[in-house]
Amino acid sequence: MPSGKKSKQMRRAAQTKAPPPVRSKGGVRGREAWLSGNRWAWAAGAAVVVAVIVVAIALASGGSSAKPVQVDFAQLPLLQSGPPPWNNGSGALQGNLAGVHLNALAQEALAFHIHDHLDVYVNGKHVPVPAGIGISSFITELHTHAANGVIHVESPKKQPYTLGQFFGEWAVRLNARCLGHYCGDLHWWVNGKAQSGNPADLNLVDPPHQEIVIAAGKPPAHIPSKHKFARGE
Repeated sequence: MPSGKKSKQMRRAAQTKAPPPVRSKGGVRGREAWLSGNRWAWAAGAAVVVAVIVVAIALASGGSSAKPVQVDFAQLPLLQSGPPPWNNGSGALQGNLAGVHLNALAQEALAFHIHDHLDVYVNGKHVPVPAGIGISSFITELHTHAANGVIHVESPKKQPYTLGQFFGEWAVRLNARCLGHYCGDLHWWVNGKAQSGNPADLNLVDPPHQEIVIAAGKPPAHIPSKHKFARGE
């Protein structure tokens, strides 16, 4: 048995508290400093991830940054000036091509292919949209195959195309006031909804399958609101 002196020393040793755990210099404040120092690195990484997502979305949607074309009809040399019905404008197509900013293609480009439908009225009477608009010894990105008002947008890439470009190659003037030589009382609708502004600026690409109605003078009794496209159109 330990002596009384040794027993007293052992009791004192048992009562001695264990030393506190060793901490890094600065403790919690040191960890906060580390986090703060890496905050900019995290932000930069997040920015890179966002940029990659944006690029992916742009590529998926076609990635075009082109702006819609505004056609200056005063600069088109070969417009039809008489009353309807109007011919398909193929005789003037070559001369008007640069002014409407379309291309003479050797064949249809189907990388991007959609359709819209156009109805035209003058003083309440339906005006035919003829076959062969945008077609001569070549074919453009905007054209008609049949006299049914279906506008074919067939392009090597997705980009904005406007109704003004189509009317320009048809060689029929269109602006906020005039359809051909009829001016001052112009109305237009998209999918049955009345519109304002210049119909020539209407984008034919987004969305597709639009029902477009242009009326000069007295509007028709019934405004079409949709078109029944054929299968595959």
